[in-house]
Amino acid sequence: MAPIPTPSAEPQDSPDTYVGLAADRAEHLARERGWSSVRALPPGAIITMEYRVGRLNFEVKDGRVARAWKG
Repeated sequence: MAPIPTPSAEPQDSPDTYVGLAADRAEHLARERGWSSVRALPPGAIITMEYRVGRLNFEVKDGRVARAWKG
């Protein structure tokens, strides 16, 4: 049987640092800091609740990050 893969570590980065930034700037910065996946969502978007290591989610309102969270 193949070994169970170990997920890579997430960047040591606080999602709160992205709140208030322009969405495109926040995405660029997040990728520079090592996030493998960045997802921008409109307020109230319906999303699945699975946790994905290395993903950073942004709720974008009027072109700015209103909320950010891991997974």
